[in-house]
Amino acid sequence: MLVGTASRCPVTVTKWLRSMNFRMSRRRRIFEGKAKVLFEGPEPGTLVQYFKDDASAPNNQKKGIVTGKGVLNNRISEYLMTKLNDIGVPTHFMRRLNMREQLIRQLDIIPIQIVVRNVAAGSFAKRLGIPEGTALPRSIVEFYYKQADLNNPMVSEEHITAFGWANPYELDEIMSHTLRVNDYMSGLFLGIGLRLVDFKMEFGRIWDHDEMRIVLADEMTPDNCRLWDIKTNEKMDKDRFVEDLGKVEEAYQEVARRLGILPEGLNPTGDNTPTNNITSINER
Repeated sequence: MLVGTASRCPVTVTKWLRSMNFRMSRRRRIFEGKAKVLFEGPEPGTLVQYFKDDASAPNNQKKGIVTGKGVLNNRISEYLMTKLNDIGVPTHFMRRLNMREQLIRQLDIIPIQIVVRNVAAGSFAKRLGIPEGTALPRSIVEFYYKQADLNNPMVSEEHITAFGWANPYELDEIMSHTLRVNDYMSGLFLGIGLRLVDFKMEFGRIWDHDEMRIVLADEMTPDNCRLWDIKTNEKMDKDRFVEDLGKVEEAYQEVARRLGILPEGLNPTGDNTPTNNITSINER
C-alpha cells in the first residue's frame, strides 16, 4: 500500500518507487484452481500463490464471488502457516508478498486430500446419518483421492500404498503432521471462541540435499476449515456461501478479527482478476 504519495508529482513518485525496489515482473501462470492461481516464482523451487475471491460449492454446483475473500484468506493462511511452522510442522509457506499473494515452496504434491473430522457435519453427517453438530468420540482422519472428474473418491491407506500415491513412511509422516495440526489448531481456535469442526489438508514432497521431507501445502483458511462459534454454533466459513446463509464476507472478517490479523481500517476488497504481475514490496 502506497502511503502519502498522492500529492507528489509523477517523476518524484517514480523515483520513490524505484528507490524502494518496487519492481513489476512478468510471471508464467502454472495452474489455476477454484480459489487460487499459482505463478512461477522469482527463484528456482518457488511459486507465487494468488488468492482469488471466487467461491464454489462441492462439485461446482454453485459458483460466485465473495468480495475481499482472497485478501482475508491470504492473511489468515499466512498467520496459521507461520504458527504451524513455529511448532515444527513444515509448510510450503515462505512469506506474504502483498495483499493477495504469497511466496511458497514448489512441492511434488501427493494426490491425496486429508480430512480431519472432530464434529459431524457436511457430507460425513449425511453419509452416516449422524445429526450435524454431534461431537465425535475421537478425531477421525479420512483420505480422498484428488481427482475432480471422479468427484474425489474416498480411499483407504491400502489404496494409497498399492497405487504408489505415497509409501508407508510418507503416510506415517502425513499422519504425524495431521494429528499435530489438529491438536494445535483446535486449541488455537478454541481460544478465540471458535470450534474447529473439520478441515482439509494437502501434503507434498520436497528435497533438501537429497533428503526428502513431507511438507504441508495448499492453505489454511475458512475455505477449507469448518469453524463454528462455540456459544451459538453459527457457521463462520465457506458453508455460509454453500448453504445460502448470507453474510459470507462478514464471517471471514470476523475470523480474521478474532485472530488479531484484520488491521484497523482495512477494506478487504480488490480487483478479482489475477494478473501475471508480481510486486516485490509488501503491501502492509
